[in-house]
Amino acid sequence: MSRNRCDGLLAKVDFPLYTLQTLTNRHVLVAGGGGASNTGVANGFEIFELSHNGTRFVAEEVMRYETGPNVVMTCSVQNVQNRIYLAAGQESHCQLYKVNVKMVDAAEMRRGSFRAENGLVRRRRTISENDNISKMESHNHTTDKRMSFEIRPCDSVQTDFGTDPLQRVVTISHDGKLMATGGVDGKVRVWSFPKMQLLFELQGHAKELDDLDFSPCDSRLVSIAKDGQALVWDTKTKKPPLLSLTCQPPNGTKYLFRRCKFGDVEDRKGQYRMFTIANPLARSGKQKGLVQLWEPKTGELRKTVMVMESLSALAVRDDGRFVGVGTMFSGSVDIYIAFSLQRVLHVSGAHGMFVTGLQWVGARGAPLTARSEAALLSISVDNRLVVHTLPCPGTVPVWVAILLIVFVLFCTFCLCSYLGI
Repeated sequence: MSRNRCDGLLAKVDFPLYTLQTLTNRHVLVAGGGGASNTGVANGFEIFELSHNGTRFVAEEVMRYETGPNVVMTCSVQNVQNRIYLAAGQESHCQLYKVNVKMVDAAEMRRGSFRAENGLVRRRRTISENDNISKMESHNHTTDKRMSFEIRPCDSVQTDFGTDPLQRVVTISHDGKLMATGGVDGKVRVWSFPKMQLLFELQGHAKELDDLDFSPCDSRLVSIAKDGQALVWDTKTKKPPLLSLTCQPPNGTKYLFRRCKFGDVEDRKGQYRMFTIANPLARSGKQKGLVQLWEPKTGELRKTVMVMESLSALAVRDDGRFVGVGTMFSGSVDIYIAFSLQRVLHVSGAHGMFVTGLQWVGARGAPLTARSEAALLSISVDNRLVVHTLPCPGTVPVWVAILLIVFVLFCTFCLCSYLGI
């Protein structure tokens, strides 16, 4: 198992980060904010373009969109008929945005002079940065186009109706036809998408929702809440849940589910697994979290792995090969093989505070560089976007290779001297 491989900070923004989504194979969106209080901390989104320079990952800011007094705590992105939609939780409502793709001159983007409409503002570069860019452009007269985005608000609907209403989670189905929301009133609401018309309510939880996820075929929806239940629903009807699961810890301590995610079974079309993370209910002594693998059709618990601290974030790669987990106290990140829950990467202290979101890089698990088998992004309320890569099997770090070469040369020299050659 690789340890402490943190490839480094990609970006640091000026507000706490709560949610992380993939827009394209190379573009990611982070969102968060300081809340409605007049603290001077912004609320909104930032989009970054990822690339690999041959040595490490690099993130370049593409655009920024501020949401005024509304902090973005949760969001979901889906491409519907070649249009990118963004559904964001803002207090008791779900705000729908259209994310339009625009091709602009790379030179203008690098200068930071490109300004889109409706409040979209790119970060302004310094004079010295622009001078350096101008010198580079003097040696290259070709016109290059880059992808940029503009975020435009559309409809907004109230999705939670509790005493102090708050939408806690939103997710869009893979086919882009359904949206599910959950909040403090304990009800799961299923909506048509992108029209956001309420189809039905699912009632089974006694407390506020923590997470929702559609199965890869969109026929099932899993919900978890602070009542300790994980409920699996049929997405076509409002019938009672097909399954009701509770955490099954190995030591008998009461645990509550924290996050839930479906994932494909590699090389088995149409089959999928379900993963959950859970933390002990009692907050005393050493907290140990659980990563669990379930058979979602029967509710059978297949595997359990205990982690030495409480957990806060979960992500399954879209090809179903790897599972990423973020921790609550140390801000660490782990990568597991999905079918066995064998840990293959541990990054201790990747963040200064708890991990709020994880997202895999690349489509169907293909990273931006052939040198790594997987690349996982993480965010936290420490305002940082960080990348962690899993080296391909059999690869050796450069410094180890250099040491081996020096050692072989030294041994060869000693042998030749001994033989008098």
